[in-house]
This record gives sequence, structure tokens and C-alpha cells, in this order.
Amino acid sequence: MKNTEKYSRGYFTPPAKSLKWTEKEYIEAAPTWCSVDLRDGNQALIVPMSLEEKLEYFQLLLEVGFKEIEVGFPAASDTEYAFLRTLIEQNLIPEDVTIQVLTQSREHIIKKTFESLKGVNKAVVHLYNSTSVAQREQVFQKSEQEIIDIAVTGAKLLKKYAAETEGNFQFQYSPESFTGTEMEFALNICNSVLDIWKPTVENKVIINLPATVSMSMPHVYASQIEYMSEHLSFRDNVILSLHPHNDRGTGVADAELGVLAGAQRVEGTLFGNGERTGNVDIVTLALNMYSHGVEPNLNFNNIPGILAKYEKLTRMRVPERHPYGGELVFTAFSGSHQDAIAKGMKWREEKNRDYWTVPYLLIDPKDIGRQYEGDIIRINSQSGKGGIGYILKQNYGLDLPAKMRESFGYAVKKVSDNLHKELMPDEIHDIFLNEYVNIDAPVEFIEYQFSQNNSYDTTVAVKKDNTVHEFSGKGNGRLDAISNALQSSLGIQYKDLVYTEHALETGSESKAVSYVGFTAANGSVYWGCGIDADIMTSSIKALFSAVNNMVSSEQPAAEQGYSLSK
Repeated sequence: MKNTEKYSRGYFTPPAKSLKWTEKEYIEAAPTWCSVDLRDGNQALIVPMSLEEKLEYFQLLLEVGFKEIEVGFPAASDTEYAFLRTLIEQNLIPEDVTIQVLTQSREHIIKKTFESLKGVNKAVVHLYNSTSVAQREQVFQKSEQEIIDIAVTGAKLLKKYAAETEGNFQFQYSPESFTGTEMEFALNICNSVLDIWKPTVENKVIINLPATVSMSMPHVYASQIEYMSEHLSFRDNVILSLHPHNDRGTGVADAELGVLAGAQRVEGTLFGNGERTGNVDIVTLALNMYSHGVEPNLNFNNIPGILAKYEKLTRMRVPERHPYGGELVFTAFSGSHQDAIAKGMKWREEKNRDYWTVPYLLIDPKDIGRQYEGDIIRINSQSGKGGIGYILKQNYGLDLPAKMRESFGYAVKKVSDNLHKELMPDEIHDIFLNEYVNIDAPVEFIEYQFSQNNSYDTTVAVKKDNTVHEFSGKGNGRLDAISNALQSSLGIQYKDLVYTEHALETGSESKAVSYVGFTAANGSVYWGCGIDADIMTSSIKALFSAVNNMVSSEQPAAEQGYSLSK
């Protein structure tokens, strides 16, 4: 980068230190939220929403719980005007919801804006004009006083037309491009407007300070907000509002620090849709507060449903890694992450803790409508035994022993690596079934019998090469007796046999699941799983599965000297 000299810092710091916000740790209460999806967000779409789509989106915002919604710039187009009239004439605005409309400081626009609002229960009329040095010099070519005159004229016109129009109105003023405006001038123009409106306890005014273009680091914006908050006239009767954009990727940070600095209200959009890099994302802001145990007063308990409707109506796509809403934001592919999450979930279940502290998961995905199955842990070649085992347990009730999870993990990672793809839970389950469960070749288990005189003497019938054979064995237990019979009859050896079992719920029927592992003479470890309605049969099938895996993995039986006793 060789052109840094062409860039200057186009923002202005307050004339006095404003750092009280630095003493606060977190936002203690939610600000008032105002959705600007239907105005700022809609004008940023490649294809703006139709009337029908705007009505559907309005309903979505009501479902989320917004009590203030900017519905458009009614003097700008017939669609904007018709949308507002439809809301009013069809009584689609709940009594506890305030709509907001935008207007420039021009009389014919203000007049048409109030015409569009006739009969509204309650509306915020949002007046703005641009105040930055760049806009004053390059666009309007006007002095500071001339810019103030534009704002004051608009403020007077709002009072005039509000008095002549049926409805209840609250006023809002924005010094557009606030972040590129000298702080003393920004304060002067806002106070000039307030002197016209003279807000009271019963009729408060909103002063909105937009980061129309995000220019500074977030701490500078916070100091600007604190300076304005401490010096505005009629401060007790002013609702201080923010409207951050995201040019520097710091929209959320700007808003959070701005609220710490004294702002009481935030304008933004779902998932941050807006011009250029977007507006501040209210989903992220609200759920950040939620992660600190603060009620955001918005309902995001069905993020997948909200996201689906948002993408349909805006034709915009939420990236997979977008905070909270993205498809993959709760997903771990890394083996170490998966292991920690699986252990954390188990620990939380066992300890019954009040507070959410699961590693790698900021909030409980279920709180916003995400599912553990298929959302949290997903499998590819980077995954580990913990995550793979978690998938089997959560989706299929298979609780593999720790050492078997390790063995199976390698098998799954190998498949994923060879195919260069993520493996879905059903694919992982299929691999497990094919590799470990009820394996009946080259030696198929047929049946068993135990001696009536000694329950640890057994006879086992097996099939190999389409021929049925019977052989006998003794041991310290039933499975041990069958294991000894297999070793002596097949001419194989293994040691350190381990065995676990549990019930597997499949619909209304309960089956037994058994796992058997052992170490072969060459040091290799083999595993098998058996599933059957009878617990003893499931354990025998697990043993046969492990034996078959051992026999099949080594050289052919003829070369190894494997045989079946007659």
C-alpha cells in the first residue's frame, strides 16, 4: 500500500475529554430498538421490496418485537407512499408500535410526508440534513449558518404541519454525516433544532447521531456521543439515538460503546443490511446483550425462521460465519473443539449448572432455535474422536467406549479426507454399521448353547465358507468361554479383552448394544459392536465383529494358518 498520504483522519474529537463510558463494564439494560430495515435496508437492496413483500417484512419485525419501525421515505416514491397508507388504512399497526418516516428539510417533501401520515395513531417524523465538512464544502457549498438555517427551517415546518394533520407525532432530528462534523458545530445545530421544538417530559424529542460513514475507531465515536449527551439542551427530555453504519466493520462496537456513553436508542437492521457495508446488526447487538444475561426485549428464539424469511424477502444471503445467524457459527469441525464441546455438554448435564459455560459456545444454541444435532458438531477430515462420538450418541444413541471412539474417528476422518467432503450424520452412522456392527464375514455366528451343569461351558455354531461348524470352550464367564472357543478353534490369539453395553432405544422397542475390543498378538487393537434384542446375543455378535475385523485386516486365513476345528 503506497498511497497512505492521501488519507487524513476526517473525524473530530470532542473539545473536552469524554471518557466516563470507559468505567462501565457492560450494557445493563437494552436500549430502545428502531428497525430501519424497511427504509435504510430496503433502499440498499438490488431489487427493493414490493408492497406485498414490505407488508410481510413488517409482520416479521412485529414478531421479533420491535416497537419502533421506520417504514420509509413516503415522499420519495409511490410505492413508499402506498405502503404507509396501507398500514394506516388497514389498521396493520399495533397500538403499542410507533412507525417512523424520513423527510428532508424541504417544504414540499415535509407537506407530502404529513399527508401520508394522516390518521396515524403515533408516528416519529425524522428530519435530517447533512452537516459534515465534506458535505458542506463539496455538495452544498454552504456556510455553517446556512446549514443551521436548513435544519431550523425544517424544524419549524414539522411543527406547522403536525399541528394541521390528524395524528400523534414525535419529532426526530439527525445531523447526517455526524461523524465527519466538528463536535461544536454538531452540538450547535442540534441545540438550534431543540430550541424550536422545546421538548417536554410529555413530548420528548429524539436526537439521532448517525455514523453515516464510520470514520474512527469505536472509542472515538463513544467519546463523541458522551460529549453530545452531556451538552445537549433539554437533555432530560431528549432521547439520544444512534445510527451506526459498518464501513470499518465496527458497527456493533460503535453501537455498544455509544450506549455505554449515554445513548438510549439504536437504529439498525436485521443481520446488518444497509448501504455499502451495511447498518449495524441488531441481531448481533441484542444477542451480545443476551450473552451477558441482559434481556434484550427482542425475540430471537427462532433465528432459523427469521433468517429464512429475511433471505426470501431481501434476496440477500447471510454468510455462514455471520454472528449468531450464520449456518456455521455454532459448528465445530476441529477435533479438539469438538472434544471440549462434547465434554462440556456432558459436564453441564451431570452437574445441572445454572450458568452456561460450555467451551467454545457463547450461548446455548437452543435458546435461538438452533439444534445440537447437525448444528454444533459437524464432521470432516479435521474432526476428532470426541465430535464423532458425540454425533453417534446424540443422533443414534450409540455411546462408544473412549478407545473405540478413537479407532472409529480415524476411520471416519479417512473417508472424509478421501472424499474431500463433510460427512453427514447418516453417513457417519453408515460407516459405523459397515465397519463394526454385526460383522458376519468371514466367520458368521449362528447360535450358542451353555452346559446345564456349568454355565461357563459353551458350544458355538458358526458358518465359514458356507459350512457350519461347532466348537466348544470354557471360561470364567459366558463371553469369556465363547472367546476362548473362538481363539482355540480359529487358531488366533488376542488379549486385554474389554466389554461394555447399554440399551439402545429405537422407537417403542429396546435393543441391547454391546462393544468388544481386544489387542491382537501383533499389537493391533480391534473393535466390534453387536446389536440385538437379547443382551447376551448382542455381546457375542460384538465379539464376532471384532474377530472378523481382525481376521479380515490381516493376511488370508490360509497363509496365517487359520483353521476351524472339526
